[in-house]
Amino acid sequence: MTVLHLIIRLCTIIACAFATTLPARAQSVLRDAETEALFKDAIKPILVAAKIDPKSAQVVLLSDTDINAGTSFQDIGINAGTILAADDINQVIGVMAHETGHMAGGHSSLRDGITKGATGISLLSLVLGAAAVAAGAGDLGIALITGGQTAAYNDALISSQIVESQADQAGMSYLNKAGISGKGYIAFFEKLQSQEYRNAVTRDAFSTDHPLTTDRIASLQERVQKSPAFNTPIDPTLNDRFLRIKAKLAGFIFEPERTFNLYPEKDQSDQAHYARAYAWHKSSQPEKSKAELNWLLTRYPKDPYYLETKGQLLMEGGLVQEALQPLRTAVQIKPDDPLILMEFGQALVATEDTTVLVEARKVLEKSVRLDPDDPFAWLQLGTVYDKLGDTPRTALASAERYRLTGELRRALGSAKTALAGLPRESPEWIRAQDIQVLTEEELKKKKRRGRG
Repeated sequence: MTVLHLIIRLCTIIACAFATTLPARAQSVLRDAETEALFKDAIKPILVAAKIDPKSAQVVLLSDTDINAGTSFQDIGINAGTILAADDINQVIGVMAHETGHMAGGHSSLRDGITKGATGISLLSLVLGAAAVAAGAGDLGIALITGGQTAAYNDALISSQIVESQADQAGMSYLNKAGISGKGYIAFFEKLQSQEYRNAVTRDAFSTDHPLTTDRIASLQERVQKSPAFNTPIDPTLNDRFLRIKAKLAGFIFEPERTFNLYPEKDQSDQAHYARAYAWHKSSQPEKSKAELNWLLTRYPKDPYYLETKGQLLMEGGLVQEALQPLRTAVQIKPDDPLILMEFGQALVATEDTTVLVEARKVLEKSVRLDPDDPFAWLQLGTVYDKLGDTPRTALASAERYRLTGELRRALGSAKTALAGLPRESPEWIRAQDIQVLTEEELKKKKRRGRG
């Protein structure tokens, strides 16, 4: 979806907040205009309190249904499971505050150092142990290897616990400075603790890379209660927006039966209609899905996100021509939202009407200018260029897309094709040249590391 459209990108999520450590790995990122707008507004006062430029950091939604979050330099990833488990926006802001503590503390780099240090200890123990075994001292060699591995493991755990505690305290400081109650911060830890009890998770301070949840609550409780913002109410507008995106996410992720249990038809709240629109859509009942959205649009006829959702679900149901009107209106209301622009451009392409290709090109070119890191938008733009017979720009769009998806050899080939056909020294030609140079350098580095 781009109303929750799915893309795969490499998100190195290293310093995690409320659950077990997430390994660095390829994560599925859910792109959704409404969710990203909420994240941006929710985290802004936290970033300002941490003296981080809000324009330099972003929060992305990950498809993982576990309760977790993480940070990598200036990016924060929040699992879908965290959103679905939270009761209100302040609980999510608490997660964001903790992750901002990692970001401001440079913990991504610090964790790299911790990992390298532990690896160094481990490798040294292996070398010494192997030498002892070769010399005939088998018992000594095994002891050296085992002891080195244990020392490395324990050193990494202790260092990680310290980092997590620092992020906990930093997050509380940011909440105080922003005038946001820490009740949600504590409530989310308590929710995590309840989940641990429910799942019979047992941990001790000597076998976990995070402090015990009980200890984390205790270390924060007094600061939260003494905070001048302790009784500050939750922002009702922000919380309403959160309940909407939570319902949308539930409808998108859960099987319809579960969604209907959470949001039964007797529930006539806005968020319930929103969730059921997705559930009916997934149940192959488009008229009921449309009826839920029409109910919302009768009340909020100029809501760009309800309009976008209606257009997206109509398009997925094969009603492309019918999808154009709500998407066009959504673009008129939110002309600078790259995801809504992309959605509309995709619908125009899907009509297979050659008379709208020029409009589709303009819409999609604006989308990638505003968000050049969306490979799906580049795919749609490349499709338009191809239908218009513009081979060099088709190749350039493919080069951009392949770089974002990590297909470096394809990116290089497409960049060379673009260079051969674009006007020399034009902006597009220069961009194709940049892609060629950068990609060649990345391929050389991979080859030097033995991965080419």
